[in-house]
Parts: sequence; structure tokens; C-alpha cells
Amino acid sequence: MKLTSLIIGMAGGQLWVVLVLTAFACIALGMELPTTAAYVICISVAGPALGNLGLPPVQAHLFVFWYALLCTLTPPVCGNVFIAASIAETPWLPVAWRAMRLGGGLFVVPLAFVANPALLTFATAPLLTTLATIKVGIGLWFFTYALVGGARAGQGGAWLRLGAGAVSAVVMFAYGL
Repeated sequence: MKLTSLIIGMAGGQLWVVLVLTAFACIALGMELPTTAAYVICISVAGPALGNLGLPPVQAHLFVFWYALLCTLTPPVCGNVFIAASIAETPWLPVAWRAMRLGGGLFVVPLAFVANPALLTFATAPLLTTLATIKVGIGLWFFTYALVGGARAGQGGAWLRLGAGAVSAVVMFAYGL
């Protein structure tokens, strides 16, 4: 209850700030726990904060579940990264940073669920869900391009990556279709 109050207090009642703080809390609380345990701990701590701000239960649970899963990719614990690094016989830290860059889009998807509620309405509005999925997919492509890069930094690549990041934000988080 104290963490829920702390999250709401720090956010000043702003949903997007609560979402970011909840994401950090889920990653920190779920480090190296099995998926089910991480989800149960995170939803019991962060769920009330999201519910108090009017987020529908399906979105709140999916948001928390997604970030509880991502804690296996996030340093410093990142169990999956340690396993991959040991298989490749390489230091774990470069593998961790590469995994974070390649999986960066995974950290944005739960925010897209909140910004585009149509992503979760397939049973009642399949066409709307399909259009929202295409829109978010295009945004994720631009976001991944911005993180990983498809152009060399010496050839204006930094500007291209920055532009791709801006396009991804507009495409994924603009309201409506």
C-alpha cells in the first residue's frame, strides 16, 4: 500500500507518469522471479495505482504482466542474458546492452496498449484492432530503427535515428487511427 501511495503521490495523478513509475517498479520487483510470482507481486503493488486513475482492469493487468516479463531482460539481474552470454562464451554486459537495444520495442508495447485501447478489442471490433495493430507495428519499426539504427552515424545517421524516434512516437501514441 505504501508503494502504491508513493507512486500516485510522485506522479501527481498523471496517468502517464504513473505508468512509467509502475514500469520501473515492476522491473525492480520482478527481478529474477518466475513469471507468475513476478506478476502476482507487481499487480498487488502497482494494480491499485493504475485502477485509481481509471485504467480498465484488462489494460492494467496486461501492462503489469508485460513489464513483469521484461525483468528477465533488464540488467543487472537479467537471467536470460547470463544464459545467452555463457552459451556464447562472451562477457555478459555487452550481451545485456545489445539485448536491451534489440528488445527496446518491447518496453514500449505496454504503453501502446494504453494509448491504443483498440489493440485489446479483437473480439468485439476485429477491423479496428487490425488497423491499430498495423499502426503500432509501423511505429515499432521506426522505434527499432531509432534504437538499433539502419544508417551510419557519420552519414547523417544520428539525425535519421532521431527522426525515426519522433515518427514512432507520433505514429504509436497519436490518438485515433
